[in-house]
Amino acid sequence: MNKQPYEATYSPFRSFTREEWSKLEEHPMFPVSDIDVSQLQALNEPLTIQEIEEIYLPMIRLLQIHITHYRNLHNERDQFFDNPSQRIPYIIGIAGSVAAGKSTTARVLQKLLSMTPETPRVELVTTDGFLYPNTELERRGIFNKKGFPESYDAKRLLSFLADVKSGRDILEAPVYSHLYYDVMPDQIQRIEKPDILIVEGINILQVTINKKSRHKVFVSDFFDFSIYVDAAEKDLRKWYVERFKKLQETAFRNPESYFHRYASYSEEELMEFANKVWDEINLPNLKQNILPTRFRADLILEKGECHFVRGVRIRKI
Repeated sequence: MNKQPYEATYSPFRSFTREEWSKLEEHPMFPVSDIDVSQLQALNEPLTIQEIEEIYLPMIRLLQIHITHYRNLHNERDQFFDNPSQRIPYIIGIAGSVAAGKSTTARVLQKLLSMTPETPRVELVTTDGFLYPNTELERRGIFNKKGFPESYDAKRLLSFLADVKSGRDILEAPVYSHLYYDVMPDQIQRIEKPDILIVEGINILQVTINKKSRHKVFVSDFFDFSIYVDAAEKDLRKWYVERFKKLQETAFRNPESYFHRYASYSEEELMEFANKVWDEINLPNLKQNILPTRFRADLILEKGECHFVRGVRIRKI
């Protein structure tokens, strides 16, 4: 009697090694040589043309498939209701830990999507701007929990995303300065009629309900596609500490920098401080709030110790 092979484990995701993923789709006509990677990579986050070709181009093709079906559904609904409506932006959410490389992933996707044949208008917003100002964080006694879910003005962020999905022509998002380590009260990011909006932030896949809040709507409810940038905790710590050291050599030397006081630290003092911040703030936030949301994403980029992607997981449909 022939038995069917037994599948010991089941998963809602399909997994690909880097090699398998890179062979999914070739883009011989995509103008990769025109891309200046130095304009896309964040501090201490290496990026190469090879990474773009092997990891990001297949991602762009996959996103094109999803976006095309999204637009077709829009048109078919208009036909069903016999009432043409305004096209609504396609929203991509990018989540992951501090130092995981979300910023680089967001900028690469923004650049590549804007270079596709449809030449869509692709805008990028980070949720840092929706943090409460430092004065408000101090008033609430949560300044040392900056980046935790409670440190964000969730009402303002949800209102912004609701405006996006309502089809507003002009959108305004607050601006955060990493130099001043605070939201800038007199600066606004103005966004006009985007075709695609990328939203990047550490806690955007969070669904924990605040018992004091009456709303049951979450940031991720507005996403059409979500990505989680994943890496081992030991690598995240290493990248964070290395980035902190790099910042001491650059941004911290600016007298206007919030962190200027650390510019004169010895290497030993700086490493001790960076590891303390990781252990007391970033690691608890990762374990309590960020990592548990990983499997809510549609796509997971699994990074190796050198910041390059070693595998990809895709949610089954």
